[in-house]
Amino acid sequence: MTDLFSAAGLTPEQPRPLADRLRPRSLAEVVGQEHLLGADGPIGRMAAAHRLSSMILWGPPGTGKTTIARLLARESGYEFEQLSAVFSGVADLRKAFEAARRRRDAGQATLLFVDEIHRFNRAQQDGFLPYVESGDVTLVGATTENPSFELNGALLSRCQVFVLRRLDAAALETLLARAEAFEGRALPLTPAAREAMTAMADGDGRYLLTLAESLFTLGPSTGALLDTPAMSQMLQKRGPAYDKDREEHYNLISALHKSVRGSDPDAALYWLARMLAGGEDPLFIARRLVRMASEDIGEADPTALTITLAAKDAYDFLGSPEGELALAQACVHLACAPKSVAVYKAFGAAKRLAAETGSLSPPAHIRNAPTRLMKDLGYGQGYLYDPETAEGFSGQSYFPDGVSREAFYTPKGEGVEAEIKARLERWAAMRRAKASPT
Repeated sequence: MTDLFSAAGLTPEQPRPLADRLRPRSLAEVVGQEHLLGADGPIGRMAAAHRLSSMILWGPPGTGKTTIARLLARESGYEFEQLSAVFSGVADLRKAFEAARRRRDAGQATLLFVDEIHRFNRAQQDGFLPYVESGDVTLVGATTENPSFELNGALLSRCQVFVLRRLDAAALETLLARAEAFEGRALPLTPAAREAMTAMADGDGRYLLTLAESLFTLGPSTGALLDTPAMSQMLQKRGPAYDKDREEHYNLISALHKSVRGSDPDAALYWLARMLAGGEDPLFIARRLVRMASEDIGEADPTALTITLAAKDAYDFLGSPEGELALAQACVHLACAPKSVAVYKAFGAAKRLAAETGSLSPPAHIRNAPTRLMKDLGYGQGYLYDPETAEGFSGQSYFPDGVSREAFYTPKGEGVEAEIKARLERWAAMRRAKASPT
């Protein structure tokens, strides 16, 4: 095999990706995770003591999960065994557990690294429990998904969860400097293009090194520097990380909702743009905007519901990208509108009382009486038609007999609700006056 490489003018190491050739050789070389790996970090302290606990490494792609596991085993004197939940089955697990048990009998500890551990089903995850409890293996699982949702509670209770951070600009620059030192030449980029390429990596160190390798291979040989447009044309920009059925989906819609609720149209537009760029279904966003109009704004601006429904119809009519502007308009309107949860709270309180009171009938005076029998039973007797009363308000009770009047809807007076609040207070005073005439 070596002769074949030599005949082609290559060495066996050359086909390996740059990111693999630049893997850190010690935990101290791992960038961006000092909060975990530093001398005072929890993993750093474990490695220094050569005593590892089972753990779950949770973080975005390209942040060093596999590298950390491998270096932990090396620096702590553990045998490293790696499985992938994508490619491994029950037979692979049994084989790994049996090998770990034999090593333990011989006095050798095993670090079992399971990549994408969230892809194992619940029964397979349960299969780890006896081997983790007995100490046959020290489990290090890696996942890009929220362990709270994807891993069994029993497994989580036996592991510490450590959160890896997406790499910041300083960490990514460190990786680029290492790549340039390894290649013995600088990247052919202007400072602005270098910054733009770092932004393209979106916190993923492995992807950044892949971009750098492409530039080293395909970049100009004349010594000229690529500006941002030329760099962007040469490199394929990937879409932002966004899983429409995973945690990031819920994180971003939560960010959009809370920005609207917090009356920040600029932040709301940012999160709207992030979701659309990530491939979110615009009609899902439209449905959430309609929900916000009722939940967070309500009667403070009754037009909000009309506007969000119109935005949904506009998107249905226009599609992307033109229809996205209607969603943006609705988003800004909601963020700038006065806020009130009075209707939201009132409906919740009304539902609770309805559940408590069961199937009580309406009072007789507000029941319809289409037949003589029903009239003889008192249906409709004593009913006052409010529009024909002197004040346009009768003050009658419309709750079931035996149920005390409840004030579910109590607006604070934001926006249109200021007028509604004054009107309700006037009616309440009239109701009290009619209940206790002088």
